[in-house]
Amino acid sequence: MDLMSLTAVELGKKIHAGEVSVKEAVQACLSHIETYDKEYNCFVSVDTERAYQQAEEIQKKMDAGKLTGPLAGVPVAVKDNMCMAGSLTTCSSKILSGFVPTYTSDAVLKLQEAGAVIVGKTNMDEFAMGSTTETSYYGETKNPWDTTRVPGGSSGGSAAAVAAEEVPYALGSDTGGSIRQPAAFCGVTGIKPTYGRVSRYGLIAYGSSLDQIGPLAKDVTDCATVLEIISQYDPKDSTSVNRNDNHFTEALTDNVKGMHIGLPRDYFTDGLEPEIWDAVYHAAKVLEEKGAVIEEFDLGMVEYAIPAYYIIASAEASSNLERFDGVKYGYRTKEYTDLHNMYKKSRSEGFGAEVKRRIMLGSFVLSSGYYDAYYVKALKVKAMIKQAYDRAFEKYDVILGPVAPTTALKLGESLSDPIKMYLGDVYTVPVNLAGLPGISLPGGYDQSGMPIGIQFVGNAFEEKKIIQAAYALEQTGSYHRPKKVAERRL
Repeated sequence: MDLMSLTAVELGKKIHAGEVSVKEAVQACLSHIETYDKEYNCFVSVDTERAYQQAEEIQKKMDAGKLTGPLAGVPVAVKDNMCMAGSLTTCSSKILSGFVPTYTSDAVLKLQEAGAVIVGKTNMDEFAMGSTTETSYYGETKNPWDTTRVPGGSSGGSAAAVAAEEVPYALGSDTGGSIRQPAAFCGVTGIKPTYGRVSRYGLIAYGSSLDQIGPLAKDVTDCATVLEIISQYDPKDSTSVNRNDNHFTEALTDNVKGMHIGLPRDYFTDGLEPEIWDAVYHAAKVLEEKGAVIEEFDLGMVEYAIPAYYIIASAEASSNLERFDGVKYGYRTKEYTDLHNMYKKSRSEGFGAEVKRRIMLGSFVLSSGYYDAYYVKALKVKAMIKQAYDRAFEKYDVILGPVAPTTALKLGESLSDPIKMYLGDVYTVPVNLAGLPGISLPGGYDQSGMPIGIQFVGNAFEEKKIIQAAYALEQTGSYHRPKKVAERRL
């Protein structure tokens, strides 16, 4: 039996039943990484020794009845912007090369407490700035469906690792679509939770008011199970919200009868590929046949989301990345004349082109004379986008739409035209600006055989509704988990 063809929950059941040991599960995972990752480059680092050590400790606890959770003993990968004590954490940037944190991200800690075995850190766009995982200092990650294409970003390493069956599930982070878009490009499932649902403690910040950690996995059940584990109040994070409605697996019911689902007309414009257009409407038809009430409506404010997002995110990035100066940790230039020269050279040599571009944009919109003209206006637009969603959710339980206007792009296409890359986030960034939950799941394939992503968006802290809608769609069969690696490689 190929253990890596199982979902995380399926593998967990076999471990609990004694059919598979934790060591065997980890062994299978590491074997797949060794076999396939030379081609895909999903990982920045893999800690084999530590993984086997964790496996031994977890097995003892499970045998003693101390670990009974559904994912105990199941291997997982973590995006390289989440701190782990004793593990290299670089945000896929030269400027953090060699950085080993002394503390662990709260979301990762929750998984460890639940018995997860962390096998390594996944590749990403540098400091999560990108939509293709091509801006990484450690080289581009390739899409397992077609290695001439990108896996999406910035959580491309996590999505590709799940699609390539190198790990059963992984953690990613989503600032403007960085979980949902790579999930769509790689034919897997990903959830971006409500802002404040999952602790950001230990997540190296890109845009502090937008970032959220979430799961990428083979199906909706896995994502709901992981989200249930990591969604707990954390007093160390001032944005963490204390709620007791995180029993997301309760929403795994194949029943959408009477659910009101909105289809925004604003999403279906000339920029959307016809095959994705058809896939979304087909999903709507399937749900309607299951008893859902489908209605088209005007969401509004969609055309303002991209400029507002990039102004706010870049402004926050320019502030957050100020701490990387070559003094306290990470990369420091070898030759410099004085302190200011050391700052300048360390940053010039340590940051990549896309990060520099966003720092410069952020510094510009925060500068004297432009703060009111750009940044304050962007904040006002952000509030208006939230109001537009509030009006929509007075009538609809969830909103259905595409994840991206295209399927996975060819490698190199976006790097030559950054504006094109930014515009590709049109369906995902409004969700972050409004702080809402969203889920991406496979919704068929285009003529090239590349996966198409379907997105459900819910009101704040109503993850259960989007999980319920996604699960019902998934149960139709044609939206099920991705094909096995062996089948794709034929």
